[in-house]
Amino acid sequence: MTVTQQRLSANHWPGLDVVPSGPRARVSARIAKRLFVAALSRLDVTVIAGDETWGKGGPVMVIHRPEEFWARIGRHQLIGFGEAYLTGAWDAEDLGGFLQVLAAEMQDLVPASLQKLRAVVVKRPPRTQKSNTRNSQTNIAHHYDLSNQLFELFLDPTLSYSSALFEGDPELAPADELEAAQGRKIDRLLDEAGVGEGSRVLEIGSGWGELCIRAARRGATITSLTLSVEQKALADERIAAAGFADRCSVEICDYRDVTGSYDAVVSVEMIEAVGWQYWRTYFETIDRVLAPGGKVAIQAITMPHDRMLATRNTYTWINKYIFPGGFLPSVQVVDEITREHTTLRMSPAHSMGQHYARTLQLWDEAFLAHSTDVLRLGFDETFLRMWHFYLDYSRAGFASGYIDVNQLTFART
Repeated sequence: MTVTQQRLSANHWPGLDVVPSGPRARVSARIAKRLFVAALSRLDVTVIAGDETWGKGGPVMVIHRPEEFWARIGRHQLIGFGEAYLTGAWDAEDLGGFLQVLAAEMQDLVPASLQKLRAVVVKRPPRTQKSNTRNSQTNIAHHYDLSNQLFELFLDPTLSYSSALFEGDPELAPADELEAAQGRKIDRLLDEAGVGEGSRVLEIGSGWGELCIRAARRGATITSLTLSVEQKALADERIAAAGFADRCSVEICDYRDVTGSYDAVVSVEMIEAVGWQYWRTYFETIDRVLAPGGKVAIQAITMPHDRMLATRNTYTWINKYIFPGGFLPSVQVVDEITREHTTLRMSPAHSMGQHYARTLQLWDEAFLAHSTDVLRLGFDETFLRMWHFYLDYSRAGFASGYIDVNQLTFART
């Protein structure tokens, strides 16, 4: 059992068993109920709390313990909403469908007049999660060092933990298409970066080695950076088994410390862990190590520019329970940073949001199908609910269009 896995094992969820109480909690609970009922009463959902029902009909949410539910969202807003699901205060049979309706209306769920109070009400990210050189490895370990066996339960054989790229309509893609779709995603990135025979490639964020293996098959040599000890161990095994240990080097190294010169730089869904304070450093580092004539291809989860500006100092449920220090850029801010601070120029983005919605749906189905195996690994029922919520919460964001994922290609002018 890994150190991170021990931390998340049974009966180790500090504070989750404490329901907000006291005069302030009672006042905020009443306000939260009024806002929640007003917002959801106009949506295509059905919300049931005891003998009360709201909504216009659609995916059903059942609030089992209303007093706890209102108290949690009153004091902790969206974090409390997620925590109330973890404790079983509410449930939804079609969790993804219910969350998708909410995600589609996310910008308007709270009245505009009250959104001006965001900076006063919402919590700011703790300093200990800021993705500087001191905290980054701890942030990464929180998620990626959970257990390689856990990820093997629900990922496809490539162990790709990022959006796939399906052929045709992704909503119609069968589950057995996922492996090929993950390979298609990686191959497109390598094509965009011009990776071929003799290419010197830098990968920022190793995953479990699949991109290394595919680049090596093309005749490239790859230096791959990771801060996850667990990922490196399995990536090294997979690369060796594929016969490419002489072409691939997986290193425990912060991207800021990389040296050398590379014909291509690729990075798959790693920028989300960089933190908005370091996006400039991230791209300046890539610019520094990119050889003349080189190209860059990254895959990035993104959000609309206005939402990015409004929420960059917000501490979220995802930050607290899944990805400490994470934050999504916008395509616009990536373009602005690279234009203002590097010699890199971005080509038009290739959007894949609906492909991610389907990818997450397949992961969630596989995760739930292996619930017993997850418990055997030492995780508890709260962890099961947490990850089901995380996967469906994320899927709802992509399916509704609230967030997107893009492949972005850069070259020097």
